Amino acid sequence: MGEFDLIRRYFQRPAAAGVEVGVGDDCAVLVPTPGARWLVSSDMLVEGRHFLSTVDPARLGHKALAVNLSDLAACGATPRGFTLALALPRVDEAWLAGFARGLWALADASGCPLIGGDTTQGPLNLCITVFGEAPPGQALLRSGARVGDEIWASGRLGDARLALEVFRGTVALGGDAFETVRAAMECPTPRLALGQALRGIATAAADVSDGLLGDLGHILAASGVGARLDVDALPRSAVLAAQPAALQRECLLAGGDDYELVFTAPAGARMPDVGVAVTRIGRIEAEPGLRVVDASGAEVRHGLRSFDHFQE
Repeated sequence: MGEFDLIRRYFQRPAAAGVEVGVGDDCAVLVPTPGARWLVSSDMLVEGRHFLSTVDPARLGHKALAVNLSDLAACGATPRGFTLALALPRVDEAWLAGFARGLWALADASGCPLIGGDTTQGPLNLCITVFGEAPPGQALLRSGARVGDEIWASGRLGDARLALEVFRGTVALGGDAFETVRAAMECPTPRLALGQALRGIATAAADVSDGLLGDLGHILAASGVGARLDVDALPRSAVLAAQPAALQRECLLAGGDDYELVFTAPAGARMPDVGVAVTRIGRIEAEPGLRVVDASGAEVRHGLRSFDHFQE
């Protein structure tokens, strides 16, 4: 199968609403909503660095798009489309069928059509660029947190890191417990509805991709503030809660790959009900730095840091 046959079979569909020209031309042509602001983000997934070679291709197709949609969610954006740059070592039709199935399922569920991209031969590498939009002045940024704001997190944190430790052989889990955390690692849910509902409520936001310490730290740095974070308040699954306290804290604070939202909002702000739980986990303070405390208020010394591609 040649390159263009591959594209037509697995990645080409009729143009979607708001897409004047989609896959198959030199450029896509999108129809912007009058007055809206474009939000654009790219994420790359490299085999052996971001995913295991044994991952189910349908789950990989889902995750490749999910991690990008999570960036749109963190900014409160509505998805409009995405491009896919795909390097493949060879044409494996069974793999492509599974990958495309997972990719299209999330694209359809999110209202985010594939509008173009590129394919080439090489080590397995996936790079997606997403396009979204938001009303003027309503995009959520990292730079709006203010002293006195409360810090919130969506969903549950730490399961993806716990799954990684199982794959590394440092933790033993079996049966349903392993499948629970493995699904969190391989099939994250981008919090698009929550991000959009937080427009006008949240003062700052980020998605938890490299670990809560680092991603909340980005908000603090951009906003010029500090924070107090209650490690015992962090939302976790029953599977993670059954692990030793030190492992729990490592997964919760420095695990990454959660793709939940961490955001700030004025004290007493009413949280939207969009079908995902949000938990208050701390407060913004004037003193620079991030202080981790337990439920009693005692400082927790941890020595943990978030993921960094060039410091691992």
